[in-house]
Amino acid sequence: MRLFLDTADLEEIKTAVGWGVISGVTTNPTLIARAGQDHETQVKRICQLVGDVSAETVTEKKDDLIVEGRRLASWHQNVIVKVTSTPDGLAAGKVLAGEGIRINVTLCFTVNQALLAAAIGASFISPFVGRLDDIGEDGLLVVRQIVDAYRQQGITTKVLAASLRHPVHVTGAALAGADIGTMPFTVLGSMYRHPLTDQGIERFMSDYRKTQEAQPARR
Repeated sequence: MRLFLDTADLEEIKTAVGWGVISGVTTNPTLIARAGQDHETQVKRICQLVGDVSAETVTEKKDDLIVEGRRLASWHQNVIVKVTSTPDGLAAGKVLAGEGIRINVTLCFTVNQALLAAAIGASFISPFVGRLDDIGEDGLLVVRQIVDAYRQQGITTKVLAASLRHPVHVTGAALAGADIGTMPFTVLGSMYRHPLTDQGIERFMSDYRKTQEAQPARR
């Protein structure tokens, strides 16, 4: 499973890229606003740092979405245009996909919505795990069901598990067969941590220091 960062913060992205573990970034209007930057400027900056970068549309009608999607795609070759799982969003996504623009259908909460995304030729479908959990549904089960449906039908749309809020979500998305998992920087950082890892490092370093202390002084 490829790992994406769900942020528009350049410092977070630079750090994660430096770790060598992420291959893409997902953004949305909320994240862009939180970064305090102009949408186009910030997306272009992110595209200079990492491969696939999802940029979300904010208009609602098909014709407006088509115009906006073309504009977003023109910013950089790494841009993936995000449209929502609505009739207008999917209709616009079909036109854009037909023009060779990669589409990420976002705010997906059911297998049926995922099937509609595949029908328009979307490159990615983004089921939202955490938000489903918020309303008492099993978000990871929905991811697993979408993966199963796609495999049975021979669908090549990539499953991008979104709204991953803690390391257990990341593990679950991988076990469910998601192609990609996108998460906040704090969740990515927490994937490194385990108390036994910390204890092991401390023990190794302590033993190393002891061996150094036992070495005869060099003249």
